[in-house]
Amino acid sequence: MKVNHAILHILDFDSAVTVMSQRELDLDSRQVKSFVSTHLRKARTSPDNRRAAFFETSAFAGELKGYLFGDREFIDLSQQVGEFLSGELSRADKVESTDVLVADFEDDDDVRWFAVLLLGSRQAFMHEVGREGGEVRNDIRRHFAILPNPSQKLTSFALVRASTMEVFYQDKGRKIAGEDRMLLPEGLLECAGGVSGKEAIEAVTRVVEQVAEDHGANTAVALARVKAAVAEAVEEDEELPPWDVVDAAFEDEPQIREAVRSQLTEEQVPERVPVERAQVERAQVRNHRIRTDTGITISFPAEMVANTDLIEFVNEPNGLISISLKNIGSIENR
Repeated sequence: MKVNHAILHILDFDSAVTVMSQRELDLDSRQVKSFVSTHLRKARTSPDNRRAAFFETSAFAGELKGYLFGDREFIDLSQQVGEFLSGELSRADKVESTDVLVADFEDDDDVRWFAVLLLGSRQAFMHEVGREGGEVRNDIRRHFAILPNPSQKLTSFALVRASTMEVFYQDKGRKIAGEDRMLLPEGLLECAGGVSGKEAIEAVTRVVEQVAEDHGANTAVALARVKAAVAEAVEEDEELPPWDVVDAAFEDEPQIREAVRSQLTEEQVPERVPVERAQVERAQVRNHRIRTDTGITISFPAEMVANTDLIEFVNEPNGLISISLKNIGSIENR
């Protein structure tokens, strides 16, 4: 990752102090660069990111294009962002001190991004050394405006891909001037929101499991089928088409297929959801894990469920289920 520019603005509502930095962060400092890079990388790769597109009337989109084309200075634009967020957050019913990190960076794939991260401040107790009557006295003080640790997950941030102006964001609802809203997508960016790839995958698997159970089908097989179909679809063009996935997974089971499609429509799951390949490479999607009522746990690649020469689920006449693992060359204890 290469961080081209980064700046920090302070919105300290506890002390009623707003400080807009006039200089960028010193990225030559190892600690500063590590802190900034870690938060940017976590934001860029988060599976919870929602994707959105700017409205044609978005003022921010125009300002950002001006910066990307070299017509605006980074510090000037970042200060404008900080002033807007300060004004909005100061009107919130629950006022929270927040630092605003604005950055221009290139990710590990050399893709350029513009980022706005809200670093919610927290309180912490720290030791303090002083003198009293000529003697050293150690004390405990409560300090405000402690920044989130690099390992901590941020709840509010926005990233804009410079080449396409596509928005990736996460945010939480806030009541501002008596109105419930998402500050970043609705206020600052002015963009149409969407669901994250993770949310879409979770919706599809949840619906499939419920429908399979309602129809007396084997839920383990149904879930493994749909996970394999999800992985295959995303691998091709980094897009999840839930209806196509369901059709592929239940081609020979029309009742389950139609029931799942009906439920997805009722829940207003989009017909197309962009999903990065990295998300389906995660074990939760690539693999399927089951646990029997006898205490046995089995994990297997989802696509393997279609190959009965390797694994087979059999519904026995007595209502019980048998699982056969076949053609095993060796077993490794783990």
